[in-house]
Amino acid sequence: MAPPPRLRLRVTAVAEKLIRGGHPWAFADSVNEQNRAGETGELAVIYDRRDRFLAIGLYDADSPLRVRVLHAGKPQTLDVAWWRMRFQTALDRRAGLFDAQTTGYRWINGESDGWPGLVLDRYADALVLKIYTAAWLPRLNEVAALVRDVLQPQRLVLRSSRNIQLTASSSRFGWRNGQDLAAPDPAAPPAPAVDAPRDLRGTLTPPSTVQFLESGLRFEADIVNGQKTGFFLDQRENRRIVESLATRRAVLNAFSFSGGFSVYAARGGATSVTDLDISPYALDGARRNFALNRPLPAVAGCRHLQVQANGFEWLAQAPPQAFDLIVLDPPSLAKREAERERAIHAYRQVNGDAIRRLAPGGILLSASCSAHVSAAEFTGAVRAAARESGRAFAELRTTGHPPDHPATFAEAQVLKAIYLRF
Repeated sequence: MAPPPRLRLRVTAVAEKLIRGGHPWAFADSVNEQNRAGETGELAVIYDRRDRFLAIGLYDADSPLRVRVLHAGKPQTLDVAWWRMRFQTALDRRAGLFDAQTTGYRWINGESDGWPGLVLDRYADALVLKIYTAAWLPRLNEVAALVRDVLQPQRLVLRSSRNIQLTASSSRFGWRNGQDLAAPDPAAPPAPAVDAPRDLRGTLTPPSTVQFLESGLRFEADIVNGQKTGFFLDQRENRRIVESLATRRAVLNAFSFSGGFSVYAARGGATSVTDLDISPYALDGARRNFALNRPLPAVAGCRHLQVQANGFEWLAQAPPQAFDLIVLDPPSLAKREAERERAIHAYRQVNGDAIRRLAPGGILLSASCSAHVSAAEFTGAVRAAARESGRAFAELRTTGHPPDHPATFAEAQVLKAIYLRF
């Protein structure tokens, strides 16, 4: 049987303009016509209104992001050499960013590195490949082989976003969330062949946690079950700033997760750090991370406290207690556009509650990872809360994405933070 013809699409004039401008998505409602029904994971070629090549990308039949653009401009053949060059380009962007004191960072940051819907994170000798679209499922063998050949990790763990776990596509292709692509499990259901050796520890069920270094500090990451790929690598630069501000300060790390900010603050000379999180799992991880760094005199000399509570409720209702430095880094408050206005109001409220807990001369670091709240909207909410407090304040700085997490288009600009001194 002859193979089907190449999948060809045409999109609206607005979508054409966006793609020419570098936007990496073609939405389903922007597709005007296509020559046949497409299969998730196949390559789709987008032509403009004059029947000229516009772009090529991964087709996802079940997603409102119908095509994730891999290349736009002049026609290209996406062969093995092209994929290897695309991979090497992402690695070269990180050249010189990290030394032996930092072994946890991002190799590939999705669309902004030309790998739409895919990230690759390093945790020492283990790598985590996380996909956010089922369109990558048919290509995981090739991607895994490329990663193993170039980077030669001891472990390569597959993670998938929740929306993929709920589709039939993943089971159809045989992949499992948390599967170790460098150490296939023979007891698992049949999966595509992976020509890699066993895990170097000689076990078929390696532990879910690994240890890595960040700025000379030791942390653990749960690369199988933890949030994101196991650790919030994108906050590294803000953690370094907090360390520089922590000397002789009592620090509150609100929404602390696994305590990264707390460990940095302790090494920076904080007198005490308090983790505040609703999750006992997160607080257990924070305790372990603090213990990993106890050999450092500054960490050993810092009082480490923990509060298990809803961060929003505790900041609003708990008995007054003054802190000299507060890190406010809640989970995303706007995962959909419809939640944007409510999220802005919530940021204003929770920052106001935090400001009331700052001692004179205290510093607030407020961060947001809400994709549907812009940096201007977020910092505007924080500044409004500061003005409403009636206290004099000075803005120290704002920050965004670290260099290993580039954000080349508006929707990718998720992380934003602002520092205020009162």
